[in-house]
Amino acid sequence: MRGLGIDFLEDERLKYALSGGDEKALSTLMDLFYQPLCAYVSSLSGDHELSQDIVQGIFIKIWEDRKKILAIKSLKNYLFTSAYNRLTNEWRKNKRMLAIEERHLSLLSEVTLQEDEDVLERQIKLIRFEIQQLPPKCKEIFLLSKQGGLTNIEIANYLDISKRTVETQISKAYRILREKLRDKVKPILFILMGLDAHSFQGRMGMNNLNGI
Repeated sequence: MRGLGIDFLEDERLKYALSGGDEKALSTLMDLFYQPLCAYVSSLSGDHELSQDIVQGIFIKIWEDRKKILAIKSLKNYLFTSAYNRLTNEWRKNKRMLAIEERHLSLLSEVTLQEDEDVLERQIKLIRFEIQQLPPKCKEIFLLSKQGGLTNIEIANYLDISKRTVETQISKAYRILREKLRDKVKPILFILMGLDAHSFQGRMGMNNLNGI
């Protein structure tokens, strides 16, 4: 398996297994793409609950239409395009999207889908490696927040420390990552991994994000 994507042979194997009603293939696909898709939709919408609903709907649709799945050229592109389309359809339905917002979402979606997978994989591995190198307490708090989804208050209660300590350690983690990863990764990857691109940018400036 490869980062946010899968190679051609694995893609074909999964499609054939899904078309034959193999539930394990669906589980594999969800293991690969559920979290990245949620992070992707959440980065566009700012709504985590809506993101989960949209992604769950995508996998339900794939299973219901599994007999047609062999016609899909790339599972990854299909999934991310479906996520984007479902989000924009939801916003149009609720009359929440302005033309400029749709253009912004379209551009961000294109960046995500067109980026070279090998580059994405290397950069994501680098982010994960540097997170693992954080000081133990700092890493624990950072992962509880950014991967576990706990609020600062929930982390403070769980670890029996002050909310201020939690905030300090998260800020410290971003400072260390910013120093280690400066000019090495694109801030958008922090969004895709469910992290905070703006905190990661810090002194890196807006040009890096605007220039992706």
